[in-house]
Amino acid sequence: MNKLIFVSGGVCSSLGKGVAASSLGALLESRGFNVRMVKCDPYINVDAGTMSPYQHGEVYVTDDGAETDLDLGNYARFTSSPLSKANSITTGQVYNTVIRKEREGHYLGRCVQVIPHITDEIKARIMAVAKENADTDITIVEIGGTVGDIESIPFLEAARQLIHEYGRNNALSVHLTLIPEVGDGELKTKPSQHSVKSMQGLGIQPDVLICRAPVMLDDVTRRKIGLFTNMENDAVFTSSNMDTTIYEIPLMFYEQKLDQVILKKLGLEARPANIEPWQEVVQQAVSRKEKVRVGIVGKYIELHDSYKSVYEALFHAGLECGVEVELVKIDSARVEENQNAEAILGKDGAAVDGILVPGGFGHRGINGMVLAAKWARDNKVPYFGICLGMHIMLIDWGKHVLGWEDADSTEFNQNTKKAVVSLLEEQVGLKNYGGTMRLGRYVSVAVPGTKFFAAYGTENVSERHRHRYEFSNQYRDEMTSSGLIIGATYPKDDLVESVEWPDHPWGVGVQFHPEFKSKPTAASPLFRDFIAVARDLKR
Repeated sequence: MNKLIFVSGGVCSSLGKGVAASSLGALLESRGFNVRMVKCDPYINVDAGTMSPYQHGEVYVTDDGAETDLDLGNYARFTSSPLSKANSITTGQVYNTVIRKEREGHYLGRCVQVIPHITDEIKARIMAVAKENADTDITIVEIGGTVGDIESIPFLEAARQLIHEYGRNNALSVHLTLIPEVGDGELKTKPSQHSVKSMQGLGIQPDVLICRAPVMLDDVTRRKIGLFTNMENDAVFTSSNMDTTIYEIPLMFYEQKLDQVILKKLGLEARPANIEPWQEVVQQAVSRKEKVRVGIVGKYIELHDSYKSVYEALFHAGLECGVEVELVKIDSARVEENQNAEAILGKDGAAVDGILVPGGFGHRGINGMVLAAKWARDNKVPYFGICLGMHIMLIDWGKHVLGWEDADSTEFNQNTKKAVVSLLEEQVGLKNYGGTMRLGRYVSVAVPGTKFFAAYGTENVSERHRHRYEFSNQYRDEMTSSGLIIGATYPKDDLVESVEWPDHPWGVGVQFHPEFKSKPTAASPLFRDFIAVARDLKR
């Protein structure tokens, strides 16, 4: 029987449920089990696509075009679990489906209620993932929010029902709580005790407790927690702060035998574990000798999670290149206001070794990004443009190489006479139209001899998109005639997927988001080459 593990959180948010669930999944995979990951988000939005990055962090995109919570990015980086729209369940999706069924008469006149109709829909969605593949051994379901939040109650009730229906040998609860430190290093267990009692009040007795603490808990503290939470001492674990990288967490759990305890409770054999890939990642992290400073010139740099996958991909590239990547976060609006990129990015400013302009929407700070791109191009500083960052390259080329003062994107200026970036339906002579966002997996065809082709080493490249605006084919000939290089295309619709600067160490822009497929054990090829060139030029 497919086993179920529900991961919940208490005391406060942002304790790292997603990383804990992902680390557990990584450990179970290391023992040869096939794992599936599911995220339940209590917000009423149907998906994360329309939310501001400041509100909920980045939007993680799957191959099938789902715009999901950033925790699916954690799942992808830590595990091999296939991810799709089905792996992201929101309150908005659940209620939308139930209300539609009610309008269609599906419930035959019955009063539609949270229990059983909403909880049944949640359970059905969870089980659809659990039973999607016959080889699935364990499905890990992370429940967003914090126990005690009214929004999370239907999901916790669905978990309670499934644990009851499956039985304790087939489904269990893992609860993550906070052990705060007060005074002179005194650890307080009371918040965790109350959190478990809140779970018990909802009818769920946690089987495993993971305590987020500044240090490893000693046996006395673990026994105390076990006594007051009705749990065995060996079922209380610590998730302490990591000095080097979050990718140490699977090893930390492994040393505490978290996976062994869970497998025993689920009645599964504790097969030999292959943790060497994680040991190698940590070894790579601690053995880095050099440092590369990368300036992230973006719109949402105040919140780290806004560019979570980008930062992780830079870290992965650093591991592979043997360098520490120092993130220098630069608000593009600041460059725009200063009108002097050299003062902010050059030797008298941040002194960065590379520039990365990530994705984004809206006109704020765009001119600052254009100035940063021009500075990188003029000074032969490695530049990597992702989605919006590629559009910035095109605007810069139009303005400062071709002399088109009005060069712009119709996203920012509807009246521009030189729309080098535009919606598809705005492009003259294009046969295939469509104003909707390009989402999910598309296969680009690389041009031999380009840096793009060199990075991937293959002609067909599969990456994920999230954008509406494209390089306008109306200006392709003029731009390429003046030296701009096309690195890849999407032949089906004759769309440009990548551009490069000529006579430059590494100036590459891509229409897609390569950060979504980067892993600590396999860095994105483009991120790897970007960091490698920045490293070599600094030496």
